[in-house]
Amino acid sequence: MMQSDSLSVSSTQQRMRYAMLSFFLAQGLCFSSWASRIPDIKQLFDVNYAFYWGLVLFLIPVGKFIAIPLAGYLVSKLGSRIMVQISIMGYALALFAIGTATNIYVLGVCLFCFGVFWNLCDISLNTQAIGIERVYGRTIMASFHGGWSLAACLGALIGFIMIIQDINPFWHFSLIALIILGVTIMNRGYLQEDKQDDELVTDEIKEEKVSLLSFIKRPESLLLKLGLVGLLALIVESAMFDWSGVYFETVLKAPKSMQIGFLVFMVMMTVGRFLTNFAYGKLGKKKVLQLAGVFISIGFFISALFPGYFSSMELNVAVNSIGFMLVGLGISCMVPTIYSLVGEQSKTPVGIALTILSSISFIGSLVAPLLIGGIAQWFDMKYAYMVIGVLGVFIVLMTTFGKITKSDD
Repeated sequence: MMQSDSLSVSSTQQRMRYAMLSFFLAQGLCFSSWASRIPDIKQLFDVNYAFYWGLVLFLIPVGKFIAIPLAGYLVSKLGSRIMVQISIMGYALALFAIGTATNIYVLGVCLFCFGVFWNLCDISLNTQAIGIERVYGRTIMASFHGGWSLAACLGALIGFIMIIQDINPFWHFSLIALIILGVTIMNRGYLQEDKQDDELVTDEIKEEKVSLLSFIKRPESLLLKLGLVGLLALIVESAMFDWSGVYFETVLKAPKSMQIGFLVFMVMMTVGRFLTNFAYGKLGKKKVLQLAGVFISIGFFISALFPGYFSSMELNVAVNSIGFMLVGLGISCMVPTIYSLVGEQSKTPVGIALTILSSISFIGSLVAPLLIGGIAQWFDMKYAYMVIGVLGVFIVLMTTFGKITKSDD
């Protein structure tokens, strides 16, 4: 009987993990469906100025940033179980709405809503995931983010096929929204109520009512340091998520059949996330972050220095794809490693800790569209990518000299 109970618990834990993974898959599919069609949507609305398009894209991080206090409050008040369901369906509906936009102003409102639900998804999903990681007693966060990347890679491939087949974004986004609805219905029953971890919450925190404002007034130094690293990581992500397709279209001037920049980036990001746990065991989390910064820097410089260096379009595409692949490998481990370090070492309740971390790091999402769009407009997009490459160096420096792991104490 004891053995049967043990197997039952193990089976339940596995089903919880698979359910959580399915929501990460849904989020990744939703995101990449939008990102893969950015060049088409830009062309559909006839936006020719890079800085103006940067302003349009800026509405996504504005929505994400405004949602930060809302996310922290709702996850603390309603629990991540309810918020996972609300946020993932809101995210899918926002994607569907983007496909129905008839003018640039309606598109802007849809992108703002997309950003709001994006952040609600991030906070609620990662809060659930950290709880499951604690149940397992070992690091499995990277596998969830790996699932996100796998779905995002699949979404990029689907998007590429849709582009080649000249299928309107409306039908593309409608299909993805229906898939996410099905995933939510099938897995919502396996989400877990949040539990407070007595070992990670101090007596002082237990005695007072958990308040987002109280933790913002005195955030842990660990959250500040990791938040700054996350800020740089999100600038890098934005440079690839929002601009990689545009880079291949406008800088390389590659035909549609060869606009594979976003796809190869997502493939390597996926591979990197599934290798992250292995890398932790061999190198440790600090060295993994340092190596990630090196890959990011080298990748951007390859793309910035050799955009049209060769006479053959095929060779130009191949060289820039190598650069994008290195960036994908580098950025793959940044967010899951940061979140995992918060789960291991932070004394702040998880939902609040992730909100504080997001408050700092999402500044990178706000800066990126205007930074890249401005440099691309007044100079050239290859120079924008060169500037982002320098941020990889800063990531190396910050993770080398900042005390972000217990081994640094």
